[in-house]
Amino acid sequence: MIRKVIFILLALLLLPIALMAQKPTDRERKTWMKELQQYKNEFISNKLELSEEQKTAFLPIYNQMEAEIRKLNDQTMKMERDIRKKKGEVTDLEYEKAAEAVFELKGKESKIELRYFKEFKTVLSPKQLLMLKKAERDFSRELMKKHHEKKGRKK
Repeated sequence: MIRKVIFILLALLLLPIALMAQKPTDRERKTWMKELQQYKNEFISNKLELSEEQKTAFLPIYNQMEAEIRKLNDQTMKMERDIRKKKGEVTDLEYEKAAEAVFELKGKESKIELRYFKEFKTVLSPKQLLMLKKAERDFSRELMKKHHEKKGRKK
């Protein structure tokens, strides 16, 4: 009897920890992605030294491009996940199609970026156009740096 009570108490104590360790909900993920996009917009705006007028014109176009690229990435990752879930039931043709999608991803992203480049030219100066890709790389580095700092504090 005492063992059962101890087991139940232990389970009740560990339940909140287990719940906190679960994956974030869709709403939490969307909130986090929105915050990340806002942070990226501010970061890039500062790096490119955009005027308020340029921000107003550029950011909606840029965010639309980002959304298209994210959708493409999500579709490709879904295909990979679906293949992994099937495990032994996957045909060589399915593996080939998934691999092809992964290898074509960068090319498709580039086509999207080039299409939007034409719109960016109407808002940004030539110098800002060149600085855009560097600002994106700097943003990625900054995120990685913050992630590593955060991991270091947890240890």
